Amino acid sequence: MLFPYLTADLPGIGGKIRVQDADFYVEEIPLYRPCGHGEHVYVTIEKVGIATFQAIRQIAAKLGIDPRDVGCAGLKDAHAVAVQTLSLGNVDPERVAKLELPGIRVLDVARHTNKLKMGHLRGNRFVVRIREVTEQDLARARAVLDVLQRRGVPNYFGAQRFGVRGDTHLLGRDLVRGDAQAFVRRFVGMPHPAESPRVREARRLYQEGNLSASLRTWPRSMEHERRVVRTLIAHPADWERAVRSIPSRMRKFFVSAYQSALFNRVLARRLPTFDRLQPGDLAWIHGKGVVFLVQNPEAERPRAERLEISPSGPLYGRKVTLAQGEPGDLERQVLAEEGLVCASFRARGARRPLRFPLQDVRLWYDEGVVIAFTLPPGCYATAVLDEVIKGRIATLSELS
Repeated sequence: MLFPYLTADLPGIGGKIRVQDADFYVEEIPLYRPCGHGEHVYVTIEKVGIATFQAIRQIAAKLGIDPRDVGCAGLKDAHAVAVQTLSLGNVDPERVAKLELPGIRVLDVARHTNKLKMGHLRGNRFVVRIREVTEQDLARARAVLDVLQRRGVPNYFGAQRFGVRGDTHLLGRDLVRGDAQAFVRRFVGMPHPAESPRVREARRLYQEGNLSASLRTWPRSMEHERRVVRTLIAHPADWERAVRSIPSRMRKFFVSAYQSALFNRVLARRLPTFDRLQPGDLAWIHGKGVVFLVQNPEAERPRAERLEISPSGPLYGRKVTLAQGEPGDLERQVLAEEGLVCASFRARGARRPLRFPLQDVRLWYDEGVVIAFTLPPGCYATAVLDEVIKGRIATLSELS
């Protein structure tokens, strides 16, 4: 998933981020603090080497609760040292405080009145060290960051949004198109070099039609893949039933990844003027999360230059409002290239700003170029680092 650089005319600094050395740190900035009473328990954890969904499953299993009773405000991948808060329903706070799990450390426990939901964040703080560079690279990094602070950061969904196989959006496309057989073929077949030999072997056996051997080979941790194969053993060629065996939460995640890929396509085509409003744009009001129709771009230019408002793009869905004028033509063209219309999606859809502000930027040298910054919720730190390094980063966390 490669996209144009905003700062293509400036040299990158190269270098590497060694996530195994804890050179990538992210901490949630909560939208509110737990009040100290209520039926939900908020637990702040530090996790290393484990993704948010995996942490949720392990914590729920340890406490004997349904994973659906666990809420989170954002997803943090396995490749960062991450501090985030989860909400737990129907559990004793003392049991939560005593939790001991590999890669998870409990930092704080408190009660609150509601379950955490996606987006219940003020933002995220990051500290990243880029190694294999020199102190002289600070000036080049600062030049790139100056542009990003002035014009905003392209609000791409990072490559990690599309999974280690780079195909979660393709799975979502199969679901939107209603092609259950193609979805299953991709979900449990098509071996990929980024996966372990055991997983590749399970996929190969499935493709050869040896479903029983494939089921025995899948790791126990990959229960959703096992469930699909098990369903097909019991109900051969019932592709729809196999798809329904996957939890709806995961299916929605795949469709969301497809929406993300289409948004990236729109943004890539608008990148040369992504910070300038056009007639017919739906301008995003930062801080409020609402849009309005732009009729006079010149009148709105001062607010756009202050990064108070920005052009937005679609997360396509059956209820999404598309832009008008030339921006709307582009949005409809991207969807038409897929052979779809907004009504093809069961998801409602939404708007997303084409850029986001880069705040609280600090830069120094300590065994590499160290960059500290704050981003709004839902924005990818890799969008910042890609511009600085000029080398696509596909292995870091979502950081939303």
